[in-house]
This record gives sequence, C-alpha cells and structure tokens, in this order.
Amino acid sequence: MLIVFQSTLPIFLLVLLGIGLKRAPVINANVWDGLEQLSYWVLFPALLFATMARADFSNTQNLTVSVAAIISVIVMSGGLLLAWPLLRNLRVGGPAYTSLFQTATRWNAFMALAIAAKTFGQEGLTTVGLVMAAIVVPLNLINVIVLLWFSGRERNYKTLVYRIVTNPLILSTALGILVNVAGLPIYQPLMSTVDLLSQASLSLGLITVGAGLRIADALKPRPLTLLAVVLKLIVFPIVAVGVGALCGIGGDGLVLLALSAAVPTAMNGYLLAKQLNGDADLYAAAAALQVIASFLTIPAIMSATAYVAAG
Repeated sequence: MLIVFQSTLPIFLLVLLGIGLKRAPVINANVWDGLEQLSYWVLFPALLFATMARADFSNTQNLTVSVAAIISVIVMSGGLLLAWPLLRNLRVGGPAYTSLFQTATRWNAFMALAIAAKTFGQEGLTTVGLVMAAIVVPLNLINVIVLLWFSGRERNYKTLVYRIVTNPLILSTALGILVNVAGLPIYQPLMSTVDLLSQASLSLGLITVGAGLRIADALKPRPLTLLAVVLKLIVFPIVAVGVGALCGIGGDGLVLLALSAAVPTAMNGYLLAKQLNGDADLYAAAAALQVIASFLTIPAIMSATAYVAAG
C-alpha cells in the first residue's frame, strides 16, 4: 500500500496546490472559470483523442475491462434507482436524489488518468482511456435522464440529445477511435500540437479540480453527503471488482478497473446540477468530501484489488 500511496501522492499534491492557489491573493479569481473551460473543451479532449488514436484495440483484456466498466455502471445505477422508494420515504427530495445519484456514479477522469499514468505508465493511460471511451456516453445519458426525470423540471428530450452530441469528451473519444480503426493518417505537426495540449491536461486539470472544491461545504456534512462518499469510494469499487472478477479480469486490468471506480465524482456534474435543477450544494459538498477521503481510500482500494488479483 505504501508504494501505491507514494505513487498517488503527487496527484493529491497538485489538487492541494489548486486549493491553495484558489485562495491565495496572487491569482485573479476570474482565471479559474476560464481554466476549467479550457480543460473541459480543449486540453482534456486532446488527451482523449491522442490516447484513443494510438490505443491498441487488439488487446482483449483492455476491451474486457471496458465491458466490465459498462456493466458496473449499469449495476450501480440500477441499485440507486431501486433505492429511490426508500430514500423518498426518508423524505429525500428529487433534486437531492439526483445529486446523490450523480456523485455516486460519475467519476473524475482527470484523477483516474493521472493516477493510472503515474502507477502503470502508458498501459495504464490506455486502459483507463478505453474505460472512459466505453462509459462516457452511457454514464452521461443515464445521469441526464435521471436529472430530467427526478428534478421536477420539464422532461425535455431535445436537451438530452443536444447535451450528448455536443459533449466534447464524447466527440473527441469517438473521433480518436474513428481515426484509429480507419487507419486515417494525421499530419505530424498537427498531431504534435495535440500531444503538447494533452501533456498540459493532467497537471492543469488536477489543479483546477482543487480550485473548484468548496471545502467549507464538507466541514459539516449532511447524512446524504456521507452516503454519497461511501457509495462512490467504497461501494462502487467493490461492485467494479466483483464484475471484473466475474468477467475473468485479473492482474493490472482489475486494479485499473477498481481505480476507475474509486476516484471521486466529476466536477462538471456540479454545473449540470445547477442547470437542471439538482441539489448543487449537496453535489459540491459531496465532491469536496470525496476528494479528501479518496486520499486514503484510493491507495487502499488499489492495494486490496492487487492482492485479490494476485490470487
């Protein structure tokens, strides 16, 4: 566990740097919104495109990991949907339920990719990239449907379709896979430009993750916030490891699958909660608490999974 902890420590130090810089008087507060948008619309899509364009799709274990990730998302989402009547009886409102659902199923790909690259190199980056390629569409689809259905807003299916087809993560992933499968050549200076953008994405992305955290919201967490932490950081990885084991995945593949499930929720879900009438305050508190707790839970999950994978 110490080795994994030391490997993931730089990731969390960058998050802490973001927390500190956001609160320091040396950087204009208006910068952070722009950096978040730059990461979401340009840097992160460049990384996904470059990863998918070079991915080895002949690696059957990587593809099996992707299938297991989809099944894990479906199992976790199904369990949360089945829990809705119980939560409603406990007076959990629709908006709060949508934020619980989002924070328990979404994952912070910035952190997953950074940790995978640090601990497993290019192999880890490719595997987690393929996991994201597999789940980004169904995960966004499921979460937007849940928000539209339970938040009390008009169920506008045109909004759903528009959000999916304009998602830069979906578009860049699909384009990278198309280039790879079709064997399309890319002008080398253009690809070098994409590589330079992708190199900046992980470090800058982690700093913006830290800058986006609202630590005050996590100091006095609601019971629902604590439930979101347990579901995302403990239950989801257990589900993923169980599904992966049933699919015959072992070794590093199972550890990377567990990592993908064990990272905190994605920060962009907060914006979605604000736009679609979810409980944005609950989302912000859960996201902050998950990042803090994951400093310990991710190394523990990865070490335990490595032990299980070793037989």
